[in-house]
Amino acid sequence: MLVYLDCDPGIDDALALGYLLAHPDVELALIGSVSGNTDAATAAANARDLLELFGHPEIPVAVGRTDFLSHPYSGGAPHVHGNNGIGGVQLPGGAAPFAPGSAAEELVGLARSRPGELHVLAIGPLTNLAVALEIDPELASLVADVVVMGGAALAPGNVTAAAEANIHNDPEAAAAVFAAGWDVTLVPLDATMFQRFEQGDLDALLAGGPRAAALGRMLETYYAFYTQHFGRPSSALHDPLAAAVLTGEAVVSRASRVPVVVDTGDGPGRGQTIAELRGRYRPVAPEHPEGVRVVFDIADPFAPQLLARLLAL
Repeated sequence: MLVYLDCDPGIDDALALGYLLAHPDVELALIGSVSGNTDAATAAANARDLLELFGHPEIPVAVGRTDFLSHPYSGGAPHVHGNNGIGGVQLPGGAAPFAPGSAAEELVGLARSRPGELHVLAIGPLTNLAVALEIDPELASLVADVVVMGGAALAPGNVTAAAEANIHNDPEAAAAVFAAGWDVTLVPLDATMFQRFEQGDLDALLAGGPRAAALGRMLETYYAFYTQHFGRPSSALHDPLAAAVLTGEAVVSRASRVPVVVDTGDGPGRGQTIAELRGRYRPVAPEHPEGVRVVFDIADPFAPQLLARLLAL
C-alpha cells in the first residue's frame, strides 16, 4: 500500500507515523507537514526527527504552508502536545534535506507518478490537500482513496461544542476536500475518543526499546492533558486509529456513507462537520455513493494492536 501522510506532529501523529512504519504492508512514500498542533515548519522538523529515530531517514518530508486558506496560523496546542509538539522530548536531529517542493506540490507529483496507487492519510488540518486540488484539479481522479482524521458527526467537538480541531483550523480546506469527488473516509471523534491507551500501555512503551520509550515520554504529556477529561491517566488514539482504518487493521463495525458539508461561516458552528444522518432512523439506512464514509465504531479495541506495532519498531 503506497501512502502519503499529511500531518502536524503532534504526539498522536508520532504514534501514527510509528504505526505506519511498523506495518509490513505500508510503503510510506512521502510525508507533508501542515500547521495544526504546531506550525508547519516545526511539524516538518518533528517528522524528520521521528524518521531518524525510527530508522527511516530516506523517506522525504515536504514542508506545507504555514497559514490556512482564510486566516493565518495563530498558534498550536502546547497545552496538549507540549511547546515543541512532541511533549518536550528532544530527539536526535535528522540531517536529510526537505523535499524541494511544497507539500501540496510534492503530493501532486507523487500522485501523477503513480496514478491510481496512492492512498492519502490526512491527520491534521486539510490545507495541503485543498491547495493540491487547486494546483491539479484532476488530483481526485489520480488517488485511490483518502482517509481523514477529523470532525464530529454525532459527538461533541473538542475545540468548540460543534467542531473538532483539524476541521476547525481550516474549514474552507475541509469543505473543498469533502466536495472533490474522491473516495473519502472520515474517522471522527465519534470513533477515536473511545479507542484509548491506558496506564499499562504507557508503562509497556517506557519499558520497551529506545524508539518505543521515546514515544512513551511524549505520551506522558498527552496523558497529563487527557487525565482531566477521562479521570485517569490515558489518552485517545485519534491519529493512529485513522492510520489503522486506512490499512484495514482496525475493522470498521459501523459506518455510513453520506453527504458531509462543513460550516464555513463565522458563527458558533464554524468548523462543524454536518453529516446527513437522518436516514439512520430507517430500518436500512440509505447509502450515498458519492458521499463521505463516516466511521462510528471499531469492532475490537485497537490499543493492543497499536502497542504491538510500536514495541516492534
